Amino acid sequence: MAGADEVVDDDALYVLTAVLLTPAQFPGVLGDDYPEACAALGLEPYAEGYGLVMGQDGSGARWTVVVDDVSLVAVAVASWDCGMEYDLSPDERSVVSALPGWPLELAVAAPGVPAPHDPVPQEGDRPPLAPPDTSSWGPAQRRLGADEVAAQWAQWRERTARDADGDAGGDEDGDGEAAGARGDTREAEPQDDGRLAEGVRRALREAVAYGEDPPPPGRVRSAFAPGGARTIRADGPGWSLVARTDDLAYVLLDDEPLEVVPVERSDRLASLLDTLEKIALHPA
Repeated sequence: MAGADEVVDDDALYVLTAVLLTPAQFPGVLGDDYPEACAALGLEPYAEGYGLVMGQDGSGARWTVVVDDVSLVAVAVASWDCGMEYDLSPDERSVVSALPGWPLELAVAAPGVPAPHDPVPQEGDRPPLAPPDTSSWGPAQRRLGADEVAAQWAQWRERTARDADGDAGGDEDGDGEAAGARGDTREAEPQDDGRLAEGVRRALREAVAYGEDPPPPGRVRSAFAPGGARTIRADGPGWSLVARTDDLAYVLLDDEPLEVVPVERSDRLASLLDTLEKIALHPA
């Protein structure tokens, strides 16, 4: 492997980025849980997980190199997130497979090589990886929306507070959009009729059931949040939930495009979040 500023070598991979694919941390756009995300890449759901290194070869072709050295990729990602340089060069012995294409949308390219393109297929090759279609609302877009709410929690929390005070004014300027979700923050009160409220109730019932019947690895994940709280991400068939253990929750539904629905803090929600935190997987 090589950095993008080195002399072009047709056999080298010019690394553009990398992500983790582990039970506790994986690109949510790929699936509702870790086995589903692995299946999208044709990988076995190895318990220790993988690192996905994405780049271009000397001809500009897109490649995703799957490695089992998760710690190395984790260090690289953490360094890049802090604005530090890191030369990610996995040992060849850690390479599990080299897959044509990229499973995620990248807006960068290696300098000095042709524009990104899929490699010319050889007989017996698998089809090139491609990012999930997020051009219209569906499972991938719903999960992206939930991930964005988690990443921009403070903005969404402020928006919800404004709406509760009756000062939202329709948000005509579109501020606070999350991965295409306009974020109608109507609350799913029990007395509200209609498909939206029922969809939220169904999602919460299925999340409660996870406490009795644990879901596949990665369906419930927990991450750091300020003030000693945790950010909970849970997914199920047709729904995503994102919450803070000391605050409210938001639900997104496949059947309700562009809706981000807050669920008020209550004893029942607190109990649910406590249960989810206990069964959630935590990043190492």
